[in-house]
Amino acid sequence: MTEYTAGRHFDLVIIGTGSGNSILDSRFADWNVAIIEKGIFGGTCLNVGCIPTKMFVHTADIAATPENSAKFGVDETLDAVRFGDIRDRIFGRIDPIAAGGRDYRLRHEDNRSVTVFEGVAHFSGPKTLVVQPNDGSDRQVISADRIVLAGGSRPIIPDIDGLANVDYHTSDTIMRLEKLPHTLVVIGSGFIAAELAHVFSAFGVDVTILARSDRFLRDEDADISARFTELAKQRWDVRTNRGVIRVEQSGGQIILHAAGPAGTEKISGDQLLIAAGRRPNSDLLNPSAAGIAVTDDGYVAVDEFQRVLSTAGGVADGVWALGDICSPWQLKHVANHEQRIVQHNLLHPNALRAADHRFVPHAVFSAPQIASVGLTEQRARELGIRYVTTKQDYAGIAYGWAMEDETGFAKLLADPANGRLLGAHIIGPQASTLIQPLIQAMSFDLSARDMARGQYWIHPAMPELIENALLNLPLD
Repeated sequence: MTEYTAGRHFDLVIIGTGSGNSILDSRFADWNVAIIEKGIFGGTCLNVGCIPTKMFVHTADIAATPENSAKFGVDETLDAVRFGDIRDRIFGRIDPIAAGGRDYRLRHEDNRSVTVFEGVAHFSGPKTLVVQPNDGSDRQVISADRIVLAGGSRPIIPDIDGLANVDYHTSDTIMRLEKLPHTLVVIGSGFIAAELAHVFSAFGVDVTILARSDRFLRDEDADISARFTELAKQRWDVRTNRGVIRVEQSGGQIILHAAGPAGTEKISGDQLLIAAGRRPNSDLLNPSAAGIAVTDDGYVAVDEFQRVLSTAGGVADGVWALGDICSPWQLKHVANHEQRIVQHNLLHPNALRAADHRFVPHAVFSAPQIASVGLTEQRARELGIRYVTTKQDYAGIAYGWAMEDETGFAKLLADPANGRLLGAHIIGPQASTLIQPLIQAMSFDLSARDMARGQYWIHPAMPELIENALLNLPLD
């Protein structure tokens, strides 16, 4: 017989301590609130995602400078990579933040009306949850007037024969390796694979990529994806159109059997990274018990106000969702936006605000960087939208000459009739920074001509890449 602790009722329950943890401020001081966290406080971005990976990427960028220094007349060598020091520096900053967030919620007087449950929660009925504490103590049944689902996502583990019997890593674990491997095999060709392949190869690891498709980052604009794939093949052993059919471990090596255009081949490495994407944690919540609708891709279904939809039609009363558990973008800045929307709507139920997902940008922090917002050219064609496009090479601007960059470019799509931008895609140095004025233009409905000629552009600086691209659009 399962033991349960008598139920408690709350004004609000928040599941997850990533962006969901930011909902509470002084306006909730008189609410009786429960927070449920099954893992480490702070969520994916802080602990295993955006922040530590970018700290590793920046370090990798420094380590990679000798590869390109000779063409500038500078001879550099990489003497050593002290991986343990790098790892400890990064997590020596991050881990105390996570611990501090937990301590704040547990002990600070600001949170005297907040109860923290450290464990796994699932629905047993509408607005009712069963929490299994991590310490193995009795399950607790709790209920609430309002529930926010902010439970995030987890790595996708492909169904490969033998995989469960080998010591593989995901992005959640590989950054805490004890030492660098000599060789690393990566399954996947998305942004996680692209970023971590850059990190480990810059640190001196021989990296092999096994990709199911014929190119990297296939959701990017086709020109961007093709250029990145071309450059990736110059740095790593990239094997496209490969399907891994079996994995085994022998003599300290992980051996993969992959089917490809020339038949089956064997690839071995010291470590294996599974970078096949992430899946929402909705299934862990037993959503059907609460009548919560889930999309075919496993995301909690929400409306424009971030209210959770019901399997019976309409909305599930009092249930909200934000972040990776409901958002196919799986981006921290989207989760933060949705958190602000949910926060407002909890406080102002009669004056709801809608989330704005019109122009969601993203970036890939590899070598080179990639950034994108809006429509790709292939998507514009699929939608039958009239558009014009242009490309501007880094090599065509003065600062591009300074960098001797011969591969990067910006690509814009615009409505030829009014000059409104439809999409922007950049591959090259500082792409994630350069795209921001284009996001601004799209968000505030600026035309390409107004954007280009309505302000000064510093010369010679990299933003001239954007200025020239805007001016080159063949508008009506």
